Amino acid sequence: MSKKLFLGYKLRRLREQKKLSQAALAAALEVSPSYLNQIENNQRPLTVPVLLRIAKVFGIDLATLVDDDDARLVADLREAINDPMFAAGPVSASELRNVAAASPELAKRVLSLYQSYRSQQERLQALADHLPSGGEAQPQPKFPYEAVRDFFYYCNNYFGPLDEAAERLYEQEGFRPGDIHAGLIDYLKRRHDVHVHLTEEDDPRVMRAFDATTRTLSLSALLAGPSRSFHLAHQIALLDCRDIIEAIVTEARLPSEDARSICRVGLANYFAGALVMPYGAFAAQARVVRHDVELLQSRFGASFEQVCHRLSTLQRPGARGVPFYFVRVDMAGNITKRHSATRFHFTRFGGACPLWNVHEAFAQPGKILVQLARMPDGTSYICLARTVTKQGGAYLRPTRHFAVGLGCETTYAADLIYSAGLDLASEQAAVPIGVNCRVCERSDCQQRAFPPIGSHITVDENNRSFVPYLFA
Repeated sequence: MSKKLFLGYKLRRLREQKKLSQAALAAALEVSPSYLNQIENNQRPLTVPVLLRIAKVFGIDLATLVDDDDARLVADLREAINDPMFAAGPVSASELRNVAAASPELAKRVLSLYQSYRSQQERLQALADHLPSGGEAQPQPKFPYEAVRDFFYYCNNYFGPLDEAAERLYEQEGFRPGDIHAGLIDYLKRRHDVHVHLTEEDDPRVMRAFDATTRTLSLSALLAGPSRSFHLAHQIALLDCRDIIEAIVTEARLPSEDARSICRVGLANYFAGALVMPYGAFAAQARVVRHDVELLQSRFGASFEQVCHRLSTLQRPGARGVPFYFVRVDMAGNITKRHSATRFHFTRFGGACPLWNVHEAFAQPGKILVQLARMPDGTSYICLARTVTKQGGAYLRPTRHFAVGLGCETTYAADLIYSAGLDLASEQAAVPIGVNCRVCERSDCQQRAFPPIGSHITVDENNRSFVPYLFA
C-alpha cells in the first residue's frame, strides 16, 4: 500500500452493525483486543494481512472498506461549515474527516439542518420583496427532492436488491439487448394483465398513466422508443418490486411523505434502467467498447442520458465497474440530476464551476466534449459532456435542453475511449475547476463570480487585476 490506512471508525461501525464485541472480533482477526482497540481509535494503521482478514470476516470487498466514501461527506461539511452564520474560523480538513468517520449519521443530520436553514433564508429573502407591508411569511417544508438526491448520493447510486431483481427477470424472460420493448409489453399482459396503448391526447403533461381499475397503461405517443421501454420497465418495477422498494424507502428515513413518494419513483426508475441494461451484460459490453456511450446506446436501445446514468451505477460488490459521476444540468446552470460513485463533489449550495465543460456543451449542441480537469484536492478527472434534447412535440411547445456530464478519475484512463489524445502526464493540460466559487480557494481564477466565503477581500483603488477578486 502506498499510504497508511487508518480506518478505525469504519471498522468499529462494521463491528457494531454485526453486534460483535471487541474481544470476539479480535479473536476472529487473530489479533489481541488491545491491538484492535488501537486500530479502532486510529492509533495504529491497518496492515495488509489484517485488512484481508477483515474482508473475509465481514464478507465484503476490499474496495468497500478502503474506498474513501467519507470524502463527499467531508466536502459537504466543509462547504456548510464555512458559512458566515457560524461566525468562526475555518475547521481543519483532518477534524472534518474525524467527524465524518466517527459519526456519519450525525454529520448528515447537521447537513440536513443547514440545508433547511439555507432554504428558509432564500424563501424569506424572496418573500421580503413581494409581501405587502405587515404580511407574515408562513413556514415552508424542506425540499423533498434534495433529501432524496442526498440519499441516492450517499448510497453511491447503487441498490443491490433492485439491480439483482432486474437482472433475474431479464434472464428468466430471455430478453435481448436492444430488442426489449415488445417483450416488456408481453410480460405486462401475461404476468399482470396490463394492456399498453399509446395515447394521442393533446396533453403534454402526461407521459405515463396507469389505471389500476381497467389495468391499462397509457404512454404518450410523443415518447421516443428508448423512453417507452423505460416507462414500461418502470411500471413493472411498481408491480413486481413493491416490497423491495418499500424496504429501501423505510431504511432511508426520509423526512416527509412527499420525499418518500419521490424516492419510490426514483427507485422504480433505477429498476427500469437496470432491466433495460442488465448489470452483467451491460458491464461486460462497457468494458469491451471502453465505455463508448454511443456504441452502448445502439447495443441496448437506450438514450445517451440513460446510458450515462447506468454507467454511474455499476458498483456491485465483487463486480465493480469504473466509478463514474453523472450529472444533468439545465441552461441556467441548475443541477437537475446528480449521482456519483467517485470523489467528485457536486455543489449543494450555489452554482457549479463555470470552467466545467457541462456549461460549454450548450454552445456546441450534440457534440461530445472531452475535458481533462483537476479539482482543488489535486484529483484529475476525464469529463465528457453533451447536450440532450427533450422535444415538446408541437410547434408551440418549448423544447427542453440539458447538458449531460459523465466522468471518472484519470487512474481509469485506459478503460475509457475518451482518454484518446489527452496529455494525462501534463499538469498544465488539466483545467483547474472547483466545486463553486463560494468555497473554491483558487486565488488566480479569472472566471470567479464570487469571493470565497470567509475570505478577506483586498481592494486597491489604484490597481486592477485580471482576477476579479483578490483575497488573503
